[in-house]
Amino acid sequence: MNKRLLTAVLLSLILLGAGLMQATAASAETIRIGATPLPHAEILETLVPVLAEQGITLQVIEFTDYVRPNLALQDGDLDANYFQHQPYLDQFNADHGTDIVSLAGVHIEPLGVYSSRLESIDEVDTGARVSIPNDATNGGRALLLLQEAGLIEVDPDAGIVPSVFDITANPLNLRFFELEAAQLARSLEDVEIAVINGNYALEANLVPTQDSIFLEGAESPYVNILAVRAEDTEDPALLALAAALNSDAVRDFITTRYPDSVVPTF
Repeated sequence: MNKRLLTAVLLSLILLGAGLMQATAASAETIRIGATPLPHAEILETLVPVLAEQGITLQVIEFTDYVRPNLALQDGDLDANYFQHQPYLDQFNADHGTDIVSLAGVHIEPLGVYSSRLESIDEVDTGARVSIPNDATNGGRALLLLQEAGLIEVDPDAGIVPSVFDITANPLNLRFFELEAAQLARSLEDVEIAVINGNYALEANLVPTQDSIFLEGAESPYVNILAVRAEDTEDPALLALAAALNSDAVRDFITTRYPDSVVPTF
């Protein structure tokens, strides 16, 4: 092979390599997703290598509250989030004028009543202090759970978002303290009972099926969802993430890592 031909071949190979690199870069996607640490971020981390095989980089950004992940998503700082259930998202959209929708349902985290002082829900006594979430949907969910436990009655006209002002019967004169959901586990030393969301119970090393004194049933409508902006529901990378979250591998991870504490819904 003469020098001129060799040079032409090498040049062709260089151009081909550059073209392949450009094609790879063009097809690569990055998803920035917000999530609360447990179980959401932990579940998502298992999908990093799965999505990488499809040319998608998954960046998981952890949040410890229920407000910033939606604001960051609406503002474009995130591409998706995974931490909330549909009733909470509906209320958030109504309150903040956001346009965020569910792309996939993934799991239920049973809401539970916990206590560091009592062994049974039947031990709750007159004047007991009760801490519940301070957002409308989870606070309402907590009150409905306490009604199911027989401690209070709420106005049925309030639907799934009753407030403490909708309590129609409180025979034990329970005293309610509304706190940010992330603070409820810390309140256990200051109250007789606390109604704690499943993810924050897990972060506090509480096992819902073992440590709660009353637990929400599996028929709960509060399915945790993958949420995106309304205009992104057809985005191929986000659809790939939704499919991965509804895969057998994720179901197996949830049931193994969080047996009876987190329930897959797919």
